[in-house]
Amino acid sequence: MDFTGRSSQPAQPANTGPQFSGSTTGSGNNKKSKSGKKFNFVRWGGGFLGLLVVALVVAVILVIGFGGPKPEGKFLDKNKLQAVFLQTGQVYFGNVTKMNSEYFVLTNIYYLQTSNTGTSTTTTAANTNVSLVKLGCELHAPDDRMVINRDQVTFWENLHDDGQVAKAVATFKKDNPNGQKCADQSSAPNANTNVQGSGTNTTNTTPTTNKQ
Repeated sequence: MDFTGRSSQPAQPANTGPQFSGSTTGSGNNKKSKSGKKFNFVRWGGGFLGLLVVALVVAVILVIGFGGPKPEGKFLDKNKLQAVFLQTGQVYFGNVTKMNSEYFVLTNIYYLQTSNTGTSTTTTAANTNVSLVKLGCELHAPDDRMVINRDQVTFWENLHDDGQVAKAVATFKKDNPNGQKCADQSSAPNANTNVQGSGTNTTNTTPTTNKQ
């Protein structure tokens, strides 16, 4: 048998031409495209997160600065006298120069002192004399500055200039431009103003110094 014709025919090469290489190139482009999209998404997401954080910080600042509770010191009128009421029932008048969550600092201090003058013939209530006393001439000779623990303060108030206490203090300061003279009690002014005490008859308020 003659096998020369078959053996002389060249073998057919595999079909690995342009179609194969084109398929490989297309796969690489797809991977690159997907990687680029993923990178863009991460970058966009990070930028959005940063803007969100900035917006939250600005919102918190606005709430604290404008919408939150006001500090207590915002209500203090430094052009007026203040009355500071303590848990013991004692009240002091003067100028609050500093306040925080721990203490109050009060200067130019006055306080009320009461004394009974006798029993009225028409009522069982005693006539009570109320004196506005300037701090400083007491036995222990304190400075005209008081530091009060914050937890001892029940409440405090700004006083009107036309009130009885403010007028009495203004008169006292006018008559004593060089300050209080503890040795000379006669120099204390007498600005008598009628006040109505709780359960007592109408009496006079006399601003004076006090030496104990």
